[in-house]
Amino acid sequence: MSVGLEAAATKTPARGYFKNPWRKPRVLQGVTIGYLLWSLLPVVIAVIFSFNDGRSRIVWQGFSLRWWTADPFDSILHDPIMQAAIVQTYRLAILVVLITVPIGTLFAIAVDRWHGRPARGANFVMLLSFVVPEIILGTSLFILFTTLLTVVNLGTPAQTLGLAVFQVSYPAVIVRARLLTIGPEYEEAAMDLGATPSQSIRRILLPLISPAILASVALVFADVVDDFVTVNALSGPANSETIAQKIYSASRASPTPEINAAATVMLITTLTIVGVGLLLYRRLNRGQRSSGASDLMQL
Repeated sequence: MSVGLEAAATKTPARGYFKNPWRKPRVLQGVTIGYLLWSLLPVVIAVIFSFNDGRSRIVWQGFSLRWWTADPFDSILHDPIMQAAIVQTYRLAILVVLITVPIGTLFAIAVDRWHGRPARGANFVMLLSFVVPEIILGTSLFILFTTLLTVVNLGTPAQTLGLAVFQVSYPAVIVRARLLTIGPEYEEAAMDLGATPSQSIRRILLPLISPAILASVALVFADVVDDFVTVNALSGPANSETIAQKIYSASRASPTPEINAAATVMLITTLTIVGVGLLLYRRLNRGQRSSGASDLMQL
């Protein structure tokens, strides 16, 4: 009898661990850590080799800023082709943000206020870019701009419009989600206190959705910086090529660590924009309810 109890006692911890729903998810933790290492390790290696002293992207030959500033011809500081690609990347990102964020915000407000089948149809069309593969969208826009809308030249104009079509869904979805969480109560309270509809939107609604607008700006900017498919399909002259296109073209030839430096610039830009956007989002989200309440008291 005692032997059976001892055997049951030895088996209980193992069985209890798997039957306990509150146990530590060690398998999930291991899979997550493995996935992060698999995803981030190549990026870290690419960043490290951007500081390699030699031309090799495989063999470490010493630390140097040659491919950043030191080399008089092939560094990103002195290479006019790479500088033009960097400028074009940021130009497209700024233009697309200025176009898509206001349009997406207005669309989200309109759909939130406008109900019925037309609103659902408009919302479906807006979300269609999430379903259609980007390569199909880029190819379709290329055919459109080269056959029908020939007034739109390939290059910066076509790239800006094509990216705007693809990116406008992001602010629309993000702002719409924010509107669904706050509800119409604040605006109704403002109008009950004597505010006009325009005043309630300007002084109540916009401050409440400003974190979502800011998150849309960060997301669209970072996504445009990393975009390759659309900008490549709608590119024209050589000065309309972005960093992503330069990296792709160079990787098929004999690239130097300058390409690693250019990719590091993209990575730093994306992380900086997302990080700043996250910090500002938290700061605005922390004080927006008290600000909205104070504005209601002033109306």
